[in-house]
Amino acid sequence: MAELSNPTILARDPRGVLLVFLAGVVWSTVGLGIRLIDDAQVWQILFYRSISLSAFLYLLIWWRNGRSAFAMIPALGVSGMIGALALVAAYTGGIYAIQTTSVANAMLLFATAPFMAAILGLLVLREGVRWQTWVAIAGACLGIAIMVGGKFGEGAFVGNLAALGSALGFAVFTIALRWGRAGEMLPCIFLSGLFGIVLMAAICLALDLSLILSPRDSGIAFSMGVFQVGLGLVLYTLGSKSVPAAELTLLSLAEVLLAPLWVWLVLGEVPTLLTMIGGAVLLAAVAGNAVSGIKRKAPVTLV
Repeated sequence: MAELSNPTILARDPRGVLLVFLAGVVWSTVGLGIRLIDDAQVWQILFYRSISLSAFLYLLIWWRNGRSAFAMIPALGVSGMIGALALVAAYTGGIYAIQTTSVANAMLLFATAPFMAAILGLLVLREGVRWQTWVAIAGACLGIAIMVGGKFGEGAFVGNLAALGSALGFAVFTIALRWGRAGEMLPCIFLSGLFGIVLMAAICLALDLSLILSPRDSGIAFSMGVFQVGLGLVLYTLGSKSVPAAELTLLSLAEVLLAPLWVWLVLGEVPTLLTMIGGAVLLAAVAGNAVSGIKRKAPVTLV
């Protein structure tokens, strides 16, 4: 246990660093996947993605633990239930944001999740926040203001709010896990998939949206659940065991930086000038916060 709190030792494992970086690379293709879908709406995409995510995690949990994922749900308790619902909200906000604003905007705003987790940790768990993190939060707020400036009343502004809501959902998920001191995160993610199936099916029926998609749209949505969300979480979980928390935040920037690159290379979507300026300020805040924590002997929780 003492070894896990020593960032000098953990940083020397290149396999962990590679796994976390690859997780960011896998996650970075989500925006491209959403852009390649022709007609499906966010609720339909999440319905199919939740099915494949749940199936993938059920098999993975069975392989790792020799137990049914359903049998592990009761042990999650209230915190696990809250965390699972927060993930559904995060997934929903994320897809809606990508469909209504630029991928660059959405991904950069997703990067605010660690700061939201820090503030929630202070309010809910009474966990301390470093002064460097407060400075980084101020910088992130400035970057967000630049990115969304001038977009009031436009559809893109609603997408930006959805992206921030997605980041908040992931922050609540993080706090819920720490509140319940959950040692295994995969059953909680499996439960989020089950919630997603039920909730998205209900929403589709209420909005008179068909649960039958075209082969192209359903195939992309299914593959996202397995290869983007599922595989990314597995790589991140394995790699995070041997990488300091501060470096995890830094390595996760691979997702933020690569996602706009894929849609630019494949679809020609170019970020606006305000997005690039505000994004640079935001990324500097996130990276500065991460680097400032690398040399600490005892990493502060959540930040």
